[in-house]
Amino acid sequence: MTTIPYLGLGIHTDVVGGVDTHLDTHTAAVLDMAGLLLAHQQFPASTSGYCGLLNWLRTFGDVSVVGVEGTGAYGAGLARYLASQDVPVVEVDRPDRKARRATGKSDPLDAESAARAALGRVRTGLPKDRSGRVEALRNLRVARRSAVAQRADCVRRIKCLLVTSPDKTRAQLAPLHDKSLLATCAALRPDTARVGDPEQAVKVALRSLARRHRSLSEEIDELDTLIAPLIAAINPGLLELNGVGADVAGQLLVTAGENHERLHSEAAFAMLCGVAPIPASSGKTHRHRLNRGGDRQANAALHRIVICRLRWDQRTQHYMQRRTKEGLSKKDIIRCLKRLIAREIYSVLRTT
Repeated sequence: MTTIPYLGLGIHTDVVGGVDTHLDTHTAAVLDMAGLLLAHQQFPASTSGYCGLLNWLRTFGDVSVVGVEGTGAYGAGLARYLASQDVPVVEVDRPDRKARRATGKSDPLDAESAARAALGRVRTGLPKDRSGRVEALRNLRVARRSAVAQRADCVRRIKCLLVTSPDKTRAQLAPLHDKSLLATCAALRPDTARVGDPEQAVKVALRSLARRHRSLSEEIDELDTLIAPLIAAINPGLLELNGVGADVAGQLLVTAGENHERLHSEAAFAMLCGVAPIPASSGKTHRHRLNRGGDRQANAALHRIVICRLRWDQRTQHYMQRRTKEGLSKKDIIRCLKRLIAREIYSVLRTT
């Protein structure tokens, strides 16, 4: 631990904390309200470590705020603990590259940077509340997304195996559509005693992948039966919107978080979803560029809503026709629609 003597020690004062979080340890730094570094110290990433960290901060004065890096990952447990102790917590970004080139990188330096960001409210935000139903929904969606990705991978691998399989097997299976292909592969009866034969080995592999696909489909269906009622209980208004199903609604709820009031405006929600255009003007040139930041999964969810409405919603189709006459490309119109839909989604999120 490095401690700098503090002339005001013993006098009632406010302090600001900053924490650089890791899997096994957290490094904390403490500043006075003038920005003077008082000390830094490392603590284990456990309940006892969180308690020790807070008690250590309080030895320097009343803790006005703590800046925590990574409240959605390694810092989630610490953020929950501090919130339970009524300590104000803000999420801070990691130090930018320019600062790291100038001062170097270490855990104490990153903790000090987090404390200074919290003190000056530089690139800070309220962390998500991870103690409610939206966090439960996020956990279920993590399992579902993994199962969906693995199921799609099974189909890809089956088709890759068919490319190099013996002619007889390829001629039998390659013309089949996905549903028939999976059913046929799952029903294959290879001779496992001749597994050294490439034809029998590929049949074993195809059967294994097809049965894995079937098992994953059952797992996805089971998760869907849990996810849909949970979404309806959290915000039934989302499911009533045109083009919004359980998967899209779940992603938007997870992006906004349980404490959606931390999103102070619909513009902030649009920026979070990566659909707010970024000003890129200079001199006499006035333009905006595409926003490639934000939550890309939320961006994809809004895109699916747009595509659905362009096909089925008459109002959206009229908007497309009008903007096309004004000279906009289809991509630009879709970006405009995503921004408008983000405004609509935000108003529904705020009703809960």
